[in-house]
Amino acid sequence: MGSCYKFVGSKVKYSDQFIFWLKELGYTHCFFVAGGNIMHLVESASKHMKCVPVVHEVTAGIAVEYFNESNLNSDNKAFALVTAGPGLTNILTAMAGAYLESRELLVVGGQVKSTDLKQGDLRQLGIQEVDGISVAKNFAVDVLRIEKPLAKSEVIPKVVRGSTPRKGPVFIEFCLDAQGAEFTDTNGTNPVNNEFPDNRESTQIKTQIEGLTSEFKKSKRPVLLIGGGVDRSKIPNLNELLKSLPLPVMTTWNGADRISADSKNYMGRPNTWGQRYSNILLQQSDFVIAIGTRLGLQQTGFNWQEFVPNGKIAHIDIDEQELRKPNPKVDFPVCCDANTFLSELTSSIAEFKKIEWKSWLDFCEEVKKLLPLSEKSNETKKNFINPYDFYLQLSKFLKAGDTVIPSSSGAAETVAMQALEQKNGVTVVTSKGLASMGYGLGGAIGSAFKSNGRVFHLEGDGGFAQNLQDLGTVAINNLNMKIFIFSNGGYASIKMTQKSYFDGHYVGCDEKTGLGLPKWEKLFKSFDIPVMTMDPINPFNDEVLNRINLIGPQAFIVPVDSEQTYFPKITSQLRDDGSIVSNPLHNMTPELSINLKSLVLKFIS
Repeated sequence: MGSCYKFVGSKVKYSDQFIFWLKELGYTHCFFVAGGNIMHLVESASKHMKCVPVVHEVTAGIAVEYFNESNLNSDNKAFALVTAGPGLTNILTAMAGAYLESRELLVVGGQVKSTDLKQGDLRQLGIQEVDGISVAKNFAVDVLRIEKPLAKSEVIPKVVRGSTPRKGPVFIEFCLDAQGAEFTDTNGTNPVNNEFPDNRESTQIKTQIEGLTSEFKKSKRPVLLIGGGVDRSKIPNLNELLKSLPLPVMTTWNGADRISADSKNYMGRPNTWGQRYSNILLQQSDFVIAIGTRLGLQQTGFNWQEFVPNGKIAHIDIDEQELRKPNPKVDFPVCCDANTFLSELTSSIAEFKKIEWKSWLDFCEEVKKLLPLSEKSNETKKNFINPYDFYLQLSKFLKAGDTVIPSSSGAAETVAMQALEQKNGVTVVTSKGLASMGYGLGGAIGSAFKSNGRVFHLEGDGGFAQNLQDLGTVAINNLNMKIFIFSNGGYASIKMTQKSYFDGHYVGCDEKTGLGLPKWEKLFKSFDIPVMTMDPINPFNDEVLNRINLIGPQAFIVPVDSEQTYFPKITSQLRDDGSIVSNPLHNMTPELSINLKSLVLKFIS
């Protein structure tokens, strides 16, 4: 990469100046698919950044999202660069995913020359012209079209909008003639304010926190639920304090790596597809403080009316709209930065001693012991690997610096969130808001470019097939990725739905119903990526352990029964009128025995 330089007072190509501004903001990497309408931007970026060509634009977008989420030891940022027309439409899925997960994603898109832009109701004038602004604004916190060179003060505030307290994608559309135009920067050294201060009175927020803490201390069965809105960068300073709190600490899926599973007060990840013991304990709480989670339907269950049925809920979120939505019922909404609130709260209650809290925490530990993460209710036939046992075993071999990417949908992700036991220093990144299949590979690629450690990518064969073309990116860059394909012959979650609701009337979910998938070992070998099938009897044998410690990509085929069951789960009843009624979080299938219920459900009917 070229050396950093200044352009102040001299004429330069505008695309060069734009890239220099991004460098000032900490951008070091560009994931892109080349195209004629971004030729100047590609040329400029290649001189001053690490440019990573990928095969498909959706990979570029997902890679950027996960790059920006991964590895606390680096503040480097990445952006995606795509051409006009199909380049934009291909990356929309990634933009939608980052938007729903509130993650930073800068997308710079090409556009036809400003003189070729269509006017009025004309469908298209320039070649490959699509109105990117109209399309992208639905999945972005800000957008900008550059038809002629604009000053730094007009561009950079748009870029940094993506890093506001509630993060999100930003789309900058660049007309081709503007990219190549000459530009004289008269204020290039002037700093742009990147800060977005909280306009509310700090005293007002402090009063809210003090009032809420006072109410919280009156509770007998409290729970602290930490979401992805709590920054990873803040956790190292709070970790010991969190682990010492005299109450149960739980996390959402997006907050999974904020506390280690071996912490005495860690009580799991409640969710519609959550851990049974965690769901049961959350539902018996009399006061839940949810920090940095939007409390969506995955978190509360579809039967949100019975979420924490006998307790109060405090919801702390930076976005006031989340606090105003109709569900769930919230007793104490607080519009505040999650990190500020968590720091204040932990300091306030760390030394708080209350005998009821100790007995409640003891009860939680007992329930946790009684309800294992891998249940005997699951059937695993001979010559196949139980996915729950797989994740429990994998957890033992993870170490600080590793990153785990459990896809974003399907059994590979839900089982991970039910059975993975995270450790301090291990980053876990997933994307459940959009829950798009095929997300894992792009995310793992982005994480591998950011991380110095191993990246474990786990995905079902059906999902992996949707984005497998970028195995070439993995191979040519010799990325330190360990790819595990759950090979069950199709779409396991869809197959379970069709089995549960339609008496096994299967449609388009496996080879028998017309779904074609690759021969996985042949596929990986075609990219010169070492591959092996794991042994059902001894999955993590010496050969596997040796391979996961080698530098570079390795692929593992995990044989999973196409009829594998995935319990526990929340089930629903399909009524005659077509409506669906779901069980509350604590009532998962299969039902517990009467004796076991009496032991673990003491505070709920």
